[in-house]
Amino acid sequence: MAAPRSIVTGGTGYVGRFIVEAFLRAGHEVTVMGRRPPAEGFFSRAIAFVPLDLKHSAIDRTAFARADFLVHGAFDHEPGKYRGGEGDDPAGFRRRNLDGSLALFDAARAAGVSRTVFLSSRAVYGPRTAGVRLAETDPARPDTLYGEIKLEAETALRTIGGVSLRVTGVYGPAGVGKTHKWAGLFRDYLGGKPISPHVGTEVHGDDVAAAVLLVLEVGAAEAEGEIFNVSDIVVDRRDLLAIVQRQAGCQHQLPEAADVSSVNAMETAKLQSLGWRPGGAALLEKTVPALVFTD
Repeated sequence: MAAPRSIVTGGTGYVGRFIVEAFLRAGHEVTVMGRRPPAEGFFSRAIAFVPLDLKHSAIDRTAFARADFLVHGAFDHEPGKYRGGEGDDPAGFRRRNLDGSLALFDAARAAGVSRTVFLSSRAVYGPRTAGVRLAETDPARPDTLYGEIKLEAETALRTIGGVSLRVTGVYGPAGVGKTHKWAGLFRDYLGGKPISPHVGTEVHGDDVAAAVLLVLEVGAAEAEGEIFNVSDIVVDRRDLLAIVQRQAGCQHQLPEAADVSSVNAMETAKLQSLGWRPGGAALLEKTVPALVFTD
């Protein structure tokens, strides 16, 4: 049986790298689409590369000619920003990220790609009353342009049977030459700087990749046109830095505990009903020590 052929846009990004590596482990033939090719050795094995610029909605459909799956994770934004990533060019931000996404979906569909998965965001929900959990059936009320564009792309993809994953904050090791999401926080803490309380929802990048593989593998009735939340644990910055403190033998004061009861955690029963099992607190405890002295 031939290996599945998968295209990943944004494959060299923080989240995309986890997906590419999961595909390689699963025996997929992988093509990454992006603005620039990966550095040598960035992935564990060689992959094909096709240039992609979301600024241009004209997509070369020949790139999809042999593909079975498309995972769209590319997003054009100001460095380090998603919400507010439009800077002073909201029209261009919308054109690149919405029109560009729709062009990709159309190209994949025209080429006969069997399933498209879109990496959406919890930002589509918008603000909620403190402590209320977020379920896929809840009305989406984004309060940022980023969330609006993600929601509009979801809506368009749903009409052609694609799958959207509403992903929360993602943690885990970064790729070669890149920094993990907590590098600055860890440096500040170890440097003795005061740290403000904070709490948020997180999921390991490997668990995001597992969710992507899962929704590609299940039957049409279980996935096509569906939306799934992808989230795992609520992480208080105090608890996170307590792991750093133990690992580094550091005695700097930890931040005050945040109000965990105020968090809008995400319901993931729908994804778990398909067999998804994230790593939980045990995976966080295993991952953080390896990040403490790495950027």
